[in-house]
Amino acid sequence: MKQKRIGLTGAHAAALAMKQINPDVVAAYPITPQTPIMERFAEYVANGKVDTELIRVESEHSAMSACIGSSAAGARTMTATSANGLALMTEIVYIAPSYRLPIVMNLVNRALSGPINIHCDHSDAMLVRDSGWVMLFSENAQEVYDNNFIALRTAEDSRVLLPVMINQDGFITSHSLETLEVGEDKEMHEFVGEYNPRYSLLDTDNPHTLGPLDLYDYYFEHKRQQAEAMMHADRVIREYMKQYSELVNRPIDVVEPYRLDDAEFVYVAMNSTAGTLRVVVDMLRDKGVRAGLLKIRLYRPFPWRDVKSLLGDKHKIVVLDRALSPGATGGALYQDVRSSLYGLSTPIVAGYVYGLGGREFTEEQGLRIYEELRDLDDNEPFQRFMGVRE
Repeated sequence: MKQKRIGLTGAHAAALAMKQINPDVVAAYPITPQTPIMERFAEYVANGKVDTELIRVESEHSAMSACIGSSAAGARTMTATSANGLALMTEIVYIAPSYRLPIVMNLVNRALSGPINIHCDHSDAMLVRDSGWVMLFSENAQEVYDNNFIALRTAEDSRVLLPVMINQDGFITSHSLETLEVGEDKEMHEFVGEYNPRYSLLDTDNPHTLGPLDLYDYYFEHKRQQAEAMMHADRVIREYMKQYSELVNRPIDVVEPYRLDDAEFVYVAMNSTAGTLRVVVDMLRDKGVRAGLLKIRLYRPFPWRDVKSLLGDKHKIVVLDRALSPGATGGALYQDVRSSLYGLSTPIVAGYVYGLGGREFTEEQGLRIYEELRDLDDNEPFQRFMGVRE
């Protein structure tokens, strides 16, 4: 496929992908740092570049409510939000997967209040990690763009029919200009194809019930169906990643190893921090340290088999969480990685919380983590902090 190289921020990369998808309905409310996505997409609507019905609602709770109504009626539906906006819509966020509605949402990651903060961490994503949404993370603007197409195909696949959330780091990715490769509008729209909903409330010839009171008679069974759909999503998203990878001639997978084959000391991270850690790995390699990196791109369903296969024979692993889990044995990603390696006696797994509220993560901090853990020889659960003032 013919592609062109252009400069876009992560927010505008999301908006361009939405333009090329040309959804039937977008309902959203502005919130920093998500706002540039909807500002740019609103320009596409105003200039007649898309056929989308853009619904400007009075709150994020209303935005997700409108998306649910739209998707239930059989319309291809997308939205975007951040942090406190996601918190406000969380009641409705849980409803979308329970109705098996293939909504796609771009989430620009930002710290949750309080104290009030508008900068990046992953506490908003972790707020809804168990809501039943498939969750993708994006290292850069290129992955934001690519993930939108993969997300839509996965969400609308009849084997899945679950909403998908695409994460990118607030300001770090959303407002930084990068060079990326994009396809032509026609070819990208052809990749997602036309949406043929399995159910529609407007299909009066085939009526069905949506949103009934679901007491102990069937609630458990319906939640199990959601869990099974999430298990199917693991296989389906890999299929569409492979198709998309062949289309754009770029390697894409649920996890991305870097210099991992002979590594003894391995970093595990998500989103933009992975780019910093590649530099750290190269710096350590220059010093003779056999360091490596595993980037997690698909967070829900968690690719535990890949993690176990790639990290099971490593000596020391450090997992970096950009969100705090007070009172837990470590951050959410740390717990997922640690449980994936359960039963393996070899790896020592350590956890660090970093970058809360937009605190910068540097190469020096990455090197300091190695220095702190170099002599660690036990595997007791613990949570350390990097980059915080004592």
